[in-house]
Amino acid sequence: MNAPSPGRLVLLTTSHRVAPGQLSWPAWQALHQADRVLCADPAHPQLPYLREAGVEVEVAATPDAADLVDFLAGGRTAVLVQSGEGDRRLTDALSRLAGSGRVAMPDLELLPGAYDLPGARLIDLVQVMDRIREECPWSARQTHEGLAKYAMEEAFELIEAIEEGDRDALREELGDVLLQVVFHARIAEDGAPATGDDEEAEDGGPFSIDDVAATLIDKLVRRHPHVFGDAVAETPEEVRAQWLRVKGEEKERTSVTDGVPVAQPALALAAKLASRARGAELHVPLPEGPGPGPALLALAVEAERQGTDPEAALRESARRYREAIRAAEGH
Repeated sequence: MNAPSPGRLVLLTTSHRVAPGQLSWPAWQALHQADRVLCADPAHPQLPYLREAGVEVEVAATPDAADLVDFLAGGRTAVLVQSGEGDRRLTDALSRLAGSGRVAMPDLELLPGAYDLPGARLIDLVQVMDRIREECPWSARQTHEGLAKYAMEEAFELIEAIEEGDRDALREELGDVLLQVVFHARIAEDGAPATGDDEEAEDGGPFSIDDVAATLIDKLVRRHPHVFGDAVAETPEEVRAQWLRVKGEEKERTSVTDGVPVAQPALALAAKLASRARGAELHVPLPEGPGPGPALLALAVEAERQGTDPEAALRESARRYREAIRAAEGH
């Protein structure tokens, strides 16, 4: 005679990064077929959606492990709806029962109710930034103007990681740049207006990180009509020309120099202006004047014409010069 089935306990894990109710089909099957569905958290975000779907959920404290095993004996199934890592007290108690060797344990199944989508950890980042802004005295006082210098510093550190080919540093520096975006967006959400020439903002009112993302998404879709529309651009050069054309139509610019930030490093500024002029097929003589400035400008323009980033080239030469200095010092 076959021994009675010890039953089945399904630990259904859910993620706060996935909208409530968005569960996998195996999760819904397990919920509808279970003899009991339990949840120890009365504020669990899934509860309203489970009840709406006709799933009866027992909301109570963590069940006693022995009582639960007794209920499952005979082939019953129970689903325990959990968040995150679940209830360690219950799993530890079940482990002790299993280790005693005196109890026929049910089949234990860990069933992910939903899987995080790419980018889901960004939700955590926004939540962490919210808490820091509210509870950290230093962060609570920060402004766009006060943080501006850090954006520049982090951007340069990112460039250095790229040029050195350091993948670990690259990951960290990308995070630091992302922090600047999330921090500024959180400040803007409090109603602090951004200063300067903000061409995307319609007014000085508050906006959130979602507004920032929505603006970027709209821009990317508009400027990639060969991806999201019927336009044709088969080469990188055609894509670039299309990007610049669409961008010019959006900004209603009257000069090719519009939108070029003059606060950027001088060599990069010179190369950008030369690129804009060359792209517009403008043949503009270089200005003359005293000092080495005109000669430096000519070098930057010629480097850009040859496809060389003068800022990166000079930085690489300066890096070699630094090593030569250190060698002369005996390091």
